[in-house]
Amino acid sequence: MGAEVEVGHSRCFLRRNEEELLSCIRKKVEAGKLSSDIATRLEELFYNYPNAVMQSGDSSASEIILSNMAVAFDRILLDVENPFNFSPYHKAVREPFDYYMFGQNYFHPLVDFRTSYIGNLSLFFDMEKKLKQGHNIVLFSNHQTEADPPLIALLLERTNPYLAEKLVFVAGDRVITDPLSKPFSMGRNLICVYSKKHMHDVPELVEMKRRANTRSLKEMALLLRGGSQIIWIAPSGGRDRPDPLTGKWHPASFDESSVDNMRRLVDHSGVMGHMYPLALLCYEVMPPPPEVEKQIGERRKISFHGIGLSVAPEINFDDIASGCENAEEAKKAFVWALYGPVIEQYSVLESAIYGYQGLNASNSIISLSRPWS
Repeated sequence: MGAEVEVGHSRCFLRRNEEELLSCIRKKVEAGKLSSDIATRLEELFYNYPNAVMQSGDSSASEIILSNMAVAFDRILLDVENPFNFSPYHKAVREPFDYYMFGQNYFHPLVDFRTSYIGNLSLFFDMEKKLKQGHNIVLFSNHQTEADPPLIALLLERTNPYLAEKLVFVAGDRVITDPLSKPFSMGRNLICVYSKKHMHDVPELVEMKRRANTRSLKEMALLLRGGSQIIWIAPSGGRDRPDPLTGKWHPASFDESSVDNMRRLVDHSGVMGHMYPLALLCYEVMPPPPEVEKQIGERRKISFHGIGLSVAPEINFDDIASGCENAEEAKKAFVWALYGPVIEQYSVLESAIYGYQGLNASNSIISLSRPWS
C-alpha cells in the first residue's frame, strides 16, 4: 500500500468516516479553495465509487473505500491548489508519494478477478525477454476508459510486473488537464499528445497543439533510439463508444496515419522493434460518455466488473508489404493486419466475460488464462 506513505497534504481528509470526507469537500468550497464544479464532481465520485466497491462483496470494503477516497481527495485537492504540469514525456512519479501504487490501489477493488482474463500470456513473457535484450515494443490497442493504464497493469502485475511498470502510454491531453484524472496520470509513464478528435475544439489553439505534438514525437523518437521501450498507443485517437442503435461495444477503427507514423518511428530508431495487436475489454469499470465531449470534466460512472486483455503475435510490416503492389496499399494492409486481430481477440474476451464461457472461450489462436487464481 505504498500510495499511503505521504497522505496528509490536507489533514481534513484524515477523517474517520465518509460523511466527514464529504463535509470536508464542502468546507473547501466555502473557503474558496475548491470550485463548486469540481466539488460537484467529487461528490458524484464519492457516491459512485463506494457503490461499485460494495458490489465486490469484500468484507473489508468499507475500510478500503474510506482509505482510497481519502487519498484520492487529498491528491486531487493538492493538484487544484498547486497544479502539476506534465512535460511531453512524463515519467511516473514514484516518490516521495507513489502515484503508481495510488492508481493500483484505487482501481483494484473495481476489478472482478473471478471473471477477468488474459489472452496469450506467453507472449507477454516473450516481450519481457525482448525488452531486456534492448529491443523496442509497440502495442497497437483499442482504448476504452480513462483507467486503461492501471487496469492493464492490474492484469499484468502478478506475472509481469516489469512490463506493468515500464509501459509508456501515448495519452491525450484530457487525462493531464482534468483535475479528477491528473493524480492518476501522474503515476504512469506518458507521451502527452493532443488527440485528432479534439484538435479543432478551440480553433485558435490548433497551431499550439500541433507544435506540442511535434515536441512529443521528438521525445518518443529519443526514447526509441535508447531501446528497451514498450509503448502503448490507441491508433483510433480516442476511446471506443457503443453503437448508438444497438448499444454494442466494438473496437474503434485504427487511423492509418497514426499507425504509419508509429511504424516509421520504430523503423528509424536504429533499434530492433516489434509491433503487436492488443485487445482490451474494460469499459464497464468506467465507461466514457456516449458521445465525444469538447468540454473537460465528464461525469464518471463506475462499476465492479470483470475485464480482459489479450495480445496477438507480432506483425511484421515487411512481410505485409511484400504482398502489396505499392506503398499506399502496404500501409492499408498493415493497418488491417493490426486491427483484425484486435477484433478477433476482443470477440473472444467478450465471449469469456459477457457470454459466461470463461476459459472455454479460448480457441486455437487465443489461449485465455487467469494467473491470479
